[in-house]
Amino acid sequence: MAKQSEEAAALLGRQRLELGNFQEGVEARLVVLDETGFGRRLWERDPSLWTEVPSRQEEIKNSLGWLDVAGAMTANLDLLRMLAHEARATGFVRVVHMGMGGSSLAPLVMGLILPDGGRGLPLTVLDTTEPATVLKVEQAGPLENTLFIVASKSGTTAESHAFQQYFYHALSRIKGNRAGENFIAITDPGTPLEKSAKEDGFRHIFLNFADIGGRYSALSFFGMVPAALAGVDTGRLLDRALAMESACGGQAAAPENPGLVLGAVLGELGRHGRDKITFLAEDKIAPLAMWLEQLLAESTGKEGKGLLPVAGEEPGEPGVYGSDRLFVHLRLGAGDSLDQRVGSLKDAGQPVVTIDLNDPYDLGQEFFRWEIATVTAGAILGINPFDQPNVQESKDNTNRLLAQVDRSGELPAESPLIVEEPLSLYHEAFIPAAGTITDALNQFLSQARPGDYLALMAYLTESEDAGRQLAQIRRRVGQRLRLATTLGYGPRFLHSTGQFHKGGPNSGLFLQLTCDDTQDVQIPGAGYGFSIFKQAQALGDLEALRRHGRRVARLHLGADIERGLARLAEILQKATL
Repeated sequence: MAKQSEEAAALLGRQRLELGNFQEGVEARLVVLDETGFGRRLWERDPSLWTEVPSRQEEIKNSLGWLDVAGAMTANLDLLRMLAHEARATGFVRVVHMGMGGSSLAPLVMGLILPDGGRGLPLTVLDTTEPATVLKVEQAGPLENTLFIVASKSGTTAESHAFQQYFYHALSRIKGNRAGENFIAITDPGTPLEKSAKEDGFRHIFLNFADIGGRYSALSFFGMVPAALAGVDTGRLLDRALAMESACGGQAAAPENPGLVLGAVLGELGRHGRDKITFLAEDKIAPLAMWLEQLLAESTGKEGKGLLPVAGEEPGEPGVYGSDRLFVHLRLGAGDSLDQRVGSLKDAGQPVVTIDLNDPYDLGQEFFRWEIATVTAGAILGINPFDQPNVQESKDNTNRLLAQVDRSGELPAESPLIVEEPLSLYHEAFIPAAGTITDALNQFLSQARPGDYLALMAYLTESEDAGRQLAQIRRRVGQRLRLATTLGYGPRFLHSTGQFHKGGPNSGLFLQLTCDDTQDVQIPGAGYGFSIFKQAQALGDLEALRRHGRRVARLHLGADIERGLARLAEILQKATL
């Protein structure tokens, strides 16, 4: 027991709070959490921590399996090791993980951060309907030596199903009725994916714990199966998670519980307008913010409330930030290059949480710490952190648009308001008549208020060049207007910050960026290809944002994405903002 207490104290000590005037409020909140038995009731799976509505309480009871999943997964370590050995012995040379949101972000982050120890297969995560990316994945290696993972909790995720159809059809041309040997499914029991995987002879079917939601599933089969195949020491990762689980146990006093302390900071500062959770991290640990982005945004962005995670924003001088930020400095090892920059933020009175990770495998403890913190913050904010009511809205819009394609052969057309090659700007209610795109963007961005944020929603091919150009745009607009900025690639962000966009506070300025696809690939069994699928997702999301009265503009970049972004950057350089 003494060892556990020492370990818990060490974990708490590696989470440092410098909150200035907010420190007293956080301490008072921790007293309330103790007085109400929050930690104990959480482990007792008491849904009244979040709602008194009986139907919603039942849903919450069935969403708390992540609390002890690390222990449950240790019983499957031999299975995971055998799977990894089998994949190598069979002759597979790479793994392609196909999922969206909660079923793909943890594998993506682990693949980018954790070492493979020389034992793993290269892991690619496919979580976009962008056709050039689908083709790139197909052409990156021999299909007959590729192991595909189809991941979907519901077993009905449209993107995962489209990926499955496309690559199973491609393997069938090579291997006939043995195509299923190249596939693994991860899903809940009784889903359509389980059924189709059995019918198609998948190599393995992993049935996950049904009481775990997607964004809380990092330490379950959804995260551990691809991690094991990629050569990650899953036992070591789970041991770190179990250490944090012990530190956050139901008997720990709130001020000594790392997860509750962090949750109290997030919730209490969020209640006082510090609702832009801005992550600062060096490249070697920065991908963690991608996972945190979904966890926080989709869990808290509803009922007009929420915590907006800001990931990948280039750090600026203290003067470019408003009074809506809480900074989280993620440090991996000693000698972090951001220490001086973070120090200047503290000196300027900005609240900062610093979390030290000793090595990459501390990722396991961070998955668990932040899950506890997120549900704690949800209780403080008065929302249910386990549902995502507005995610389905965009899906429904997309499905309706695709049904129209099935009937008429095309998507509904919308005429642009202004065309200045290569750009086309589409009319929005929040942009009065303007003669030029420069004027229109000035009018659009002039609506920014203190505490607002700019969301770039990029339905584009991800590339280093495009990423640099988008980062430049974020920096230029964000620092000149003192706005927090986010960047999401579609459709990935629809399963992440997309919930916050529609369900959170009406404080966003949304700039949707679309392009012409120069190539397309047909989805077997559908009357359209991935390009139409992606366009329908963009239009469906645009429609949802409009319906919620969000300030949104759509800018079409043409066929040459980099040229279009360069032109946009020029316009913003000239704009008065």
